[in-house]
Parts: sequence; structure tokens; C-alpha cells
Amino acid sequence: MDVDSLNQGLLRGRALAAPRISHANHGVTYYVFPLEVERLSGATDTLNVVLSQDLLLSCPVEPGEAYTCMGEVRSFNNHTGVGGRLIITFFAKHISPSQEQHANQLELRGVLCKAPVVRRTPLGREICDLLLAVNRRYGRADYLPCIAWGGLARACGELEVGDSLHLTGRLQSRVYHKVTDGREEDRVAYEVSILTLQD
Repeated sequence: MDVDSLNQGLLRGRALAAPRISHANHGVTYYVFPLEVERLSGATDTLNVVLSQDLLLSCPVEPGEAYTCMGEVRSFNNHTGVGGRLIITFFAKHISPSQEQHANQLELRGVLCKAPVVRRTPLGREICDLLLAVNRRYGRADYLPCIAWGGLARACGELEVGDSLHLTGRLQSRVYHKVTDGREEDRVAYEVSILTLQD
């Protein structure tokens, strides 16, 4: 692992459905299930958790039950649909049943790989969109869309491509409307909401 990269997180929430097969890689079968995590505001994020068959056998996941997942945020490009789409998941390295409060905590360190875009919401609040590259082993990297608000948005807007960024935040889901060929459909975007910038 690159010493300048860090990707670790903790999700604690409620499974909304039973795991289904996601994919197989190097002889290992992986499963995916939706985890609902409550925010302090009462809103919820529905996040896709990927785990290996061995991990699932050690801790069977039942809909409606609560679990703690520790792991990292992953990305890959999905070329099966029309156009490429960046798919964001949470890759669990450990999972266990939980009775504790919901939690959504990430710590990431990587390199800015796209110029930040600062804009304003319709209500006038500043927001900054960033794309963070976090190196994995074996020469791969995860490309993670991040957003910052207010004063953090202004600070992030000063960054340049190639700058190192160390942050804490949460993984969130957001529903948006997309019009394709005159038809409107709801889609879900996943992004890292930045809470603090670290030195």
C-alpha cells in the first residue's frame, strides 16, 4: 500500500435485504446487500456492502438485523449499461452483529485527480465537488467522488490536481432525477461527504 494512501471505514446499520451474488474474482465469490444507515438528522443512507462468501458464512446476514461492517470504499467502472458509470460500494473486511447506534465513519488519504468545482446550491450554499484517487495494492486505485460544504468547500476549491488530501467523512447516497430520451428516472449517486480536513 502506498504510504500516502489511506482508506478505512466503519458502517453500522440495518440490512434491508438478503445478500445476493455480486461477482467472482480469483476463485472467490462475493455477495452484496443494502445496508441502511441513519444520520443524526433522521435521514438515511442506503449503501451497498460487498463481502466475500467466507465472511458471509462466518456471519450470515438477515434482513432487518443490524450489523457493524469495517472495511474500505471501493469504485469500479460499470460498462454494461449505456455509457460508463462509476459504481461505489463499501468492501467489508469484517462484519459482526450489532446492537449499537448507527454509525458512518470514513478516513481517506489520497490525491486530487480532477480540478475541484465550487458552485452554489439554489439556496445559495457553497458546495465543492472533488474526485479523490486512493491507491490500492497491485497498482490499482479507487476514484471516489467527494463533496464539501461551506467553509470546507472554499478551502477545497483552492486545491489543485495532484495535491494530497487527508479527510474524515461519511459515505452517503443521494437520489437525483435524470432525463434520458425524454423519460425521467430516479437514480442514486454515492459520494463521500467531507466532515473535516486533516493535516
